[in-house]
Amino acid sequence: MNHRTRAVLPLDRIAAVILDMDGVITDTASVHAAAWKRAFDEFLLDLSRSGGPRFRPFDLAEDYRRHVDGRARSDGVRAFLASRGLALPETAPPDRPGTITVSALGDRKDRYFRDYVDRYGVTAYPGTVRLVRRLRERGVATAVVSASRNCAAVLRAARVSDLFDARVDGVDAARLELPGKPHPALFLEAARRLGVSPDDAVVVEDSLAGVEAGRRGGFALVVGVDRAHQRAELRARGAHVVVADLAELELAGAEVSP
Repeated sequence: MNHRTRAVLPLDRIAAVILDMDGVITDTASVHAAAWKRAFDEFLLDLSRSGGPRFRPFDLAEDYRRHVDGRARSDGVRAFLASRGLALPETAPPDRPGTITVSALGDRKDRYFRDYVDRYGVTAYPGTVRLVRRLRERGVATAVVSASRNCAAVLRAARVSDLFDARVDGVDAARLELPGKPHPALFLEAARRLGVSPDDAVVVEDSLAGVEAGRRGGFALVVGVDRAHQRAELRARGAHVVVADLAELELAGAEVSP
């Protein structure tokens, strides 16, 4: 299916649309980025003060986008630290129970994220909400996918929980031992729950890792949402079409019966 010149969803050829949450449905990607920066900068500054590498802060434009965005928490910690030539143990040694670990640093980020959400609330993108409602009116199943264990709470806070027939999130990923993006496991599980084949479904993502996951999963169409001025990179990772907002998508075919 090739729709590179127009941002079109061919409803006569698809049965479901699976959307990432942060940055696609809810305006929370920036909240995640701020929480990651706070957690990583604290860690890097402490490391520098204890004789480690010179402090170089976490960069929101590059580090978040390349190493963390769209990934599971622990995967994001490992990927970013590896980019700096650093590593943390998975568990604390018995003789040093206070040692910071991969999971501890990820948990710190999660606390900051939840604090920001509690303090400032959550907003859903109006263009996404309108599109999902139109899809459901035309009988297209919808699912939400997120690496976050806070997915359900964020959807409730944004008042959009009722827009989706299925949800696959970080809680499911841990319980089912699903690998994180760019592996397509989360999207494939969402398709399974909707009862559709990947080649009858669309993936909508704003992260590079998420777009790659959609491509690797063999989905009929991968739509990239360019919230971070990375249109060329989204296409390079496998997006068939890229839009700045889902309000730009045209729906073709499968009109509502009078």
